[in-house]
Amino acid sequence: MNVETESISSLCWLGIVAAAVTGAIHLWLGIADFPGGFGIAFLFAAAGFAGGIVAVLVDYRRRLVYTLGVPFTAGQIVLWYLLNDVPPVPTLHAVDKLAQVVLVVVLIALLRRE
Repeated sequence: MNVETESISSLCWLGIVAAAVTGAIHLWLGIADFPGGFGIAFLFAAAGFAGGIVAVLVDYRRRLVYTLGVPFTAGQIVLWYLLNDVPPVPTLHAVDKLAQVVLVVVLIALLRRE
């Protein structure tokens, strides 16, 4: 498994950074709430973002990763909204949701490019 970065565009790198930000936040929240149900869900989400990043970096079916990443990420935004009393939005949540919105937009743009 070799890292293939030569074919990764600037737009794709933005998506990787956004996925890393939301993945790190989910990892942190998952560890903090483990072994509760939300903790496990957060760890699952963190693993999903990490898996997506690795798949893109090793050039494993990138288009499929982009395609699956849209509902995976958008679904988390919807679930967050349904499960939280907003406003107010805590700063960490705002950073997470911003990263997720950026990621969804990037993934859609990457799908339209290919």
